[in-house]
Amino acid sequence: MLEVLRKRSDFLAAARARRQPVPSFLLQARYRDDGSDLIRVGFTCSKKVGNAVARNRAKRRLREIARLGLPDLGKPGWDYVLIGRAGATAEREFTALQGDLAQAIRQIHSPRKPRKPQS
Repeated sequence: MLEVLRKRSDFLAAARARRQPVPSFLLQARYRDDGSDLIRVGFTCSKKVGNAVARNRAKRRLREIARLGLPDLGKPGWDYVLIGRAGATAEREFTALQGDLAQAIRQIHSPRKPRKPQS
């Protein structure tokens, strides 16, 4: 079951969590420790993506890949935010967009390598 993020605080919390860039968009994801089994998703496109027509087209495409892919790929209790990229989100082939989503979610949920300490 998908629920759409609407509150700015949810978007800001996701921005402080994990992020995974792919060619057509940026995926931000965070685990909510609220005991809910919902998968929540948000979409955003800045003015860098283009005028209102271009931003809306990019968001429609992001909503559709999320609707098709997140119920199977996403994990319950997680928030995902898809951020459109200039040119790439609106013009990339739809099957490639779906592949990008699958790749990004796999990367987000893969075990993290420990970071090297800075000297």
